[in-house]
Amino acid sequence: MLLEAEARAATAAADPAFRADVLAGLAARPRAIPARWFYDRRGSELFEAITRLPEYYPTRTERALLAAHAAEVGRLAGPGRAVVEFGSGSSAKTPLLLEAVAPSAYVPIDISGEFLRESAASLGARFPGLPVHPVEADFTRPIRLPDAVGRAPRLGFFPGSTIGNLTAAAATDLLRAMAGTLGEGAMLLIGMDRVKGEDVLIPAYDDAAGVTAAFNLNLLERINRELDGTIPLDAFRHVARWNDREARIEMHLEALCDIGFTVDGERFAMKAGETIHTENSHKYGVRGGRLLLATGGWTVIGEWTDADERFAILLAEARPVPPAP
Repeated sequence: MLLEAEARAATAAADPAFRADVLAGLAARPRAIPARWFYDRRGSELFEAITRLPEYYPTRTERALLAAHAAEVGRLAGPGRAVVEFGSGSSAKTPLLLEAVAPSAYVPIDISGEFLRESAASLGARFPGLPVHPVEADFTRPIRLPDAVGRAPRLGFFPGSTIGNLTAAAATDLLRAMAGTLGEGAMLLIGMDRVKGEDVLIPAYDDAAGVTAAFNLNLLERINRELDGTIPLDAFRHVARWNDREARIEMHLEALCDIGFTVDGERFAMKAGETIHTENSHKYGVRGGRLLLATGGWTVIGEWTDADERFAILLAEARPVPPAP
């Protein structure tokens, strides 16, 4: 009885948006659950572990680019901007930017509240004179910045090629929302992963140690815990595949056998081989990345890439989208 009461309490406390997305996603065909729900406390920790894997090139490549070019970003942006980081996570790369731009404030935004507050406290200790204002929110939705930021010009920071998790339409909407949040004249420093061979891409999303698999499967654990689910975890496997037509890596959870389960009291059944699509990671060429930013209301004023052209960071300025032509 006690365990049942605890399960009911956990379900009642679950984020209504999480419940709605999971139930709708499991009922849809094809089945899909938005990637933002990966990031409970355990999911955030697993993602940070992924960034340290030898196969996962984006993090170390982007960090090297920031170390090499942050000073130039600082010259272009100018001092005194409030740095607003969308999906801040551990803020591991952020010090490289903060040291170069002389910011007036730092606003990390993340959906994982406990992880956010710990990271913000750690960064605040490293920069004791810098006002830090963490915001727990889903950055894919409209956000009101803290009043303490005032009228300072803003520099958005969106590293990690997180923009690649969104379809082109959703990415455009997000970039426009960021422009609205940050204001005209704001700047945005964004990371974009480049198109490359499957021999590099697949291992980056299906590592030998199985950390990415654990990250993907943790979504099912979260559903079971927070939505009173009965999903048999050992009946699923992690799958990463390259979709060349859409220029993206896809992550799926594939059923290994015919199964039935309940989530929040609703029954679901899956056949062997059916999948739940959990994440996209779109890759952009030079023109594609610039066009996406322009469509979202941003004009590129600086771009840097590594010698192998695996990854790029771009600095853009918010300008009104001109009418055609």
